[in-house]
Order: sequence, then structure tokens, then C-alpha cells
Amino acid sequence: MSGKRGGFQDGQKPHYWGHRQRLRERFLKAGPDALPDYEFLELLLFRVFRRGDTKPLAKALLERFGSFSGVLNAPEHLLREVKGVGDAVIFELKLTRAAALRMKQGELKKTPIIRSWSALLDYLNAAMAHETREQFRIIFLDKKNRIIADEVQQEGTIDHTPVYVREVCKRALELSASAIVLVHNHPSGDPTPSGADIEMTRQIVETAKGLGITRA
Repeated sequence: MSGKRGGFQDGQKPHYWGHRQRLRERFLKAGPDALPDYEFLELLLFRVFRRGDTKPLAKALLERFGSFSGVLNAPEHLLREVKGVGDAVIFELKLTRAAALRMKQGELKKTPIIRSWSALLDYLNAAMAHETREQFRIIFLDKKNRIIADEVQQEGTIDHTPVYVREVCKRALELSASAIVLVHNHPSGDPTPSGADIEMTRQIVETAKGLGITRA
């Protein structure tokens, strides 16, 4: 006589039973490099969906955004276009991204910037490469060229960001910064600095120099 137990007929366990545990064990034994992107994403989605097969959603997200990094950096409104994505999934993805950036930032703060330019570029690429709007970011350094703060000074449209020289220098003085790194992204895809970018940089450099602040 057959019956139902836990919503499934006797002897008919869903195919994903055991998959979660095997995936966790493989991650713990072999490390994250042993998992393809969709399985790594599955692990994150396990935290959102306590039951059910998360593989279809993981693969749908990767198909839509191209890579694990693309999924983590995707804007909220585009994530919601993928069937199965709601507030809990978005929170988990954004939390994971924030944790990764916080770790990179923490590592950077241990070493003078001039000794770790490649690490700085990796961090900035992770933080800004997928932004859909222009950002003007400033990294404030102490006398030993170590990071005091990393702040987005201004955000703009897809091709324009308002920057105020006075505010940049004011903030540097508030933090007692000895040097600053100026960072500006181009969501349009063309990295060539505009005439306005060059003039803005010149004004900041000249004003900051008079205050004893240099551009790293």
C-alpha cells in the first residue's frame, strides 16, 4: 500500500535530495575552484531556498548575466526580470558581493598602495566595472600611503558625473589625508578621458597641492 510522506509518495524522493549535501562536501574538501559557476551559485541559493532544486535558477541567472561576477553585480531591476528572483535572492547576492569587496578592501589597508597597485586595480574593477552610472571615487591615503577611506564622492548619469573640487579637498582635510587616488569609470565602454575629465583632474591636483595633499 502506498502513501504520502512529507508531500512525496513512498520511495519517490525528489532528485535533488542528497545533491545539496554532496555539493557542500565537495566544496569543503576540494574548495571553490572545484565547482563550476552554476554550482557555486547553487550553494548561495541554498541559503534562500531551504528545499527545492536551485540548479535551474542558478543556470538562468548565469545565462542572463554571463558569469558569476555578472550575477553579483547585476542591477536589482534586471535581477527581478529573472523568474524566481525576489527580495531574498537579491539580498543574498548583494550581501555576498559586499562581503567580497569588504575583504578586498581590508587586505588593501594592510599594505601601502604603491606596493599593491595590482590589488588596488582588482578591487576597483570589482567595485566599479559593472556600474551602470558614472562614479567619481576617491581613495584617501595617510603619510605611509595606506588607505584611510574609500568613498564614492559623486554619482551621475551614464556619461556624466558632477564633481566639486571644493568638496574633494574639504573631505581630504577632514580625514587628514596626505594623498588621494582619483578614480572615474566610464559605463559607456570608452575609457578615453574627456576634456572635462582632464580639466577636473587638473583643478583638483592644483588645489590639493596648495593644501599639502598630493595625487598618488
